Parts: sequence; structure tokens; C-alpha cells
Amino acid sequence: MPRPHKHAIRATLVSLVLVLWTATAQAALYDRPKERVPLPSPIGYVSDHAQVVEPEWKERIRSVCTDLEKKSGVEMVIVTVPSIKPYPSAKEYADVLYAKWQIGSTQQEHGLMVLVAVQERQAAMALGRQMLPAITPDVRNEVSRQYLQPAIERGHFGEGLYRTAVALATPAQEVRFTPPSRPRIKGLGVWITLGTTAAIVSFFWWMSRPDLRHPYRRVQKGEYWGTGQGGFGGNWGGFGGGTSGEGYR
Repeated sequence: MPRPHKHAIRATLVSLVLVLWTATAQAALYDRPKERVPLPSPIGYVSDHAQVVEPEWKERIRSVCTDLEKKSGVEMVIVTVPSIKPYPSAKEYADVLYAKWQIGSTQQEHGLMVLVAVQERQAAMALGRQMLPAITPDVRNEVSRQYLQPAIERGHFGEGLYRTAVALATPAQEVRFTPPSRPRIKGLGVWITLGTTAAIVSFFWWMSRPDLRHPYRRVQKGEYWGTGQGGFGGNWGGFGGGTSGEGYR
């Protein structure tokens, strides 16, 4: 086989390898948009990254979200972004953003996010698991039909998002966030008080009994405590009598 033909085959194989490697790399990047696209950071109850909500509407939305969290513990966040690329849908983008921002309680997931993508003209909601019984699919569809979609079509984002927040806060406030209570031993305080009292009484009783601290076992046993002192005196008297008797002999 001539040498130039071998070089052509090698060049063709190298080209095929490069093409396959490039296609694989592109597919990997498409399958993992989370790794190559930085997500925005939260800036409060109203994270208006697309800058389409007027200041007065921001204040009204913020008031609704603050009141909802004070009453029920539910955290609601309204978000606008210029675009959701390279995510295929606003729902997928909202779910990823909800998880990153850790909306609501990490223990009981009392959170609610409303997302609007301006360029794609899409809206989506992300909910914590504890919110699903209150914010049902029927509620979400009704709110989207009445407020979100008309706001996107007309470009009145501030008013539409405010009315969306009010409509969602009504059923959401029925959910009550209960912080996990610490396990408590029933009657523990009573037993601590009784134990402390008994220890104090025992200490003072021990201090009032010097015989219990005496190094000799006879005294510790109480042989010379109380009436024993009288006995000790009698022994001394008898000893004295014996002595005086010896002296007069």
C-alpha cells in the first residue's frame, strides 16, 4: 500500500476522533446546565433581577410576603429573571433556584416561589412539600390564568405579581409552621428541685454532726453523742470517788 494513502487514513481517523470528542463534550454541557450557568442570588422577598417591577409594587409585594411569614411562618419569594437559558423551561429553572436559595424551612419546607422569565414570557411556581395541600394544582392554574399570564402578555409585571402574591397568600396562611420541639423529660424540673433540696439538707445535717467526721470509729458510731456525754461524766465521777478513797487510806 503506498505511504500517502496511509497518511490519509490516519488523518481521517484523527478527524473522526475529534468530531466524536467535541459532540460528547457538547452533550455533557447540555445535560448539565446547572454546572455551567451561574444562578442569581436572593435579594429579598422581591428579587427583581429583570428590573421590571416598579418600586411601589415592590413595596406592596414585600408587605404581603412579610405579613404572611409573620402570621404563618411561610416564606414566599417573588423572582424575575431576564432569561432562563439554557434551561428548557421556567419550571425547571424555578425548581433549581428554589433548592439553591433554600426557601422556607429546611426541616418542614414551608416555602413558595413565583418565577417570571421575561424573555421567554414564561412563569412557574416552586413549592415546599408542606405547601402542597394548600396550594393545589387548581389554585396554581387559577392564579396563573387570572394574574400571571395577563401580566406577562401586557407587560404589567408589578401589578400582576402583586395580585398573584395576594391570591397565593390567602390559602398559604392556613398552613402553620411548627418548629420542632426539643424532647423534654416529664416532671424533670420537679425532680431537680427535690434533689437539690435533699442535697442541701443532707449537707447541713452532716455539718451539724462533728462525730461523723471524727477519725475514731467509736465516736463515728455515736457512742459519745447525746446521753453518752452523761455517761462519760458518771464514769469520771466514779473514777474520782475511787481516787479519793485511795487517798484517805
